[in-house]
Amino acid sequence: MTTSSNAPEAQKAAATTAPSFLALTPLFLFLALFIGAGVYFQSQGVDFAFYQLPSVVAILPAIIFAILISKQKLNQSIETFLNGIGHSNIIAMCMIYLLAGAFAAVAKATGGVDATVALGLSLVPSSLLLPGFFVIAAFIATAMGTSMGTIAAVAPIALGVANEAQIDLAIMAGAVISGALFGDNLSIISDTTIAATRTQGCEMKDKFRENLIFAIPASIITLVIFTLAGQGQADVAAQEIDFVKVIPYLTILFLAVAGLNVFVVLTIGILLAGITGIATMDYGVIQFGKDIYAGFGSMQEIFILSMLVGGLAALMQQQGGLAFVSQQIEKLISRFSKAKGEASCRASELGMAAIVATTNTCVANNTVSIVVTGDIAKDLAQKHGVTPKRAASILDIFSCIIQGLIPYGAQALLVASTFSLSPLTVVAHAWYCMILAVVAVAIVILRKRH
Repeated sequence: MTTSSNAPEAQKAAATTAPSFLALTPLFLFLALFIGAGVYFQSQGVDFAFYQLPSVVAILPAIIFAILISKQKLNQSIETFLNGIGHSNIIAMCMIYLLAGAFAAVAKATGGVDATVALGLSLVPSSLLLPGFFVIAAFIATAMGTSMGTIAAVAPIALGVANEAQIDLAIMAGAVISGALFGDNLSIISDTTIAATRTQGCEMKDKFRENLIFAIPASIITLVIFTLAGQGQADVAAQEIDFVKVIPYLTILFLAVAGLNVFVVLTIGILLAGITGIATMDYGVIQFGKDIYAGFGSMQEIFILSMLVGGLAALMQQQGGLAFVSQQIEKLISRFSKAKGEASCRASELGMAAIVATTNTCVANNTVSIVVTGDIAKDLAQKHGVTPKRAASILDIFSCIIQGLIPYGAQALLVASTFSLSPLTVVAHAWYCMILAVVAVAIVILRKRH
């Protein structure tokens, strides 16, 4: 196939295709299958109901349907699909997923997670357990790049401490999920950050700094609230702290914020974690290689789904589906923003927030929602003067907010199962997500553009 020679023609065709609502129906089919299966399994009382039907399987009928309704010839439609899969942003995103998964797996296997938790507990005063666990979860999630991995590591410890200190389990659960989503949203190796920066074309360090504008005030308010809600205290048993095993996490945080290429940052992180394990424990080179491969495997679903979504997005774009969505959002922007400049920019940011939040509510996966809506957001940003770093930040923040507030999200389900609580009870205490929503909307509306 002559993929490279056909790519400009496909882009030209996509640019001139008339807006079409019909072109969006494959996406609706994907959502219907994914959500429908989740609702069905939830009605049957199945745990993790929305994760019973793999998203990579649910999207296959949508892709087939998109090819069938295409006005292109079959070979051309398949070529468009493959061009979408092979887009440089998609491939780069997938490679970063693999490296991030490898780092997380090696760091966990070599004791980095346990060492970081122990370090955090040693720094928490017994009278500040609730805000302390928020900070511990936030730091670990920022370093690991995964809210689920953070919850799995921190939640059991938080449960034991809460029982000993007689702290309301629901509030402690809220502190853990709040901190985990804070870090997941802010981390430079989180899959949401990877998706947001690659789809919008900005540097991770720039998006990180932009996110701080929203995250710092929201986290301060959250800390104050958890401090005021604090009750009881417990003497946490002293744990052995191995500072050497925390070094890989601190290193990648420093290098990433310093602006070093993310591929280099993650490669250094993997090597450091492996060397640390070899030097401090019975951890051989062969096991190091196996853990890297296991990390690759942990990213299999999001890796494959990102490629398939890229192909589906290319088909919908070629058929006018994304142009239709942009057209409708443009109408809303023009309705609520009669003036150009700041008002138009502000309205487009709210439009991005609305579409990624709606998508995340449907698919219960913040990374998927960013990948699905990335092209639409980028088009809006270019038309209305929104900087790529701001667009990436908006997508990540509002998908994070929804992910922490839906009771059928993986994070809420994992915390609920650990604490033996209802997922609704957990999300009702995810105070950081609620506060971030208010802070983010306020900043979008009130902040001056330059």
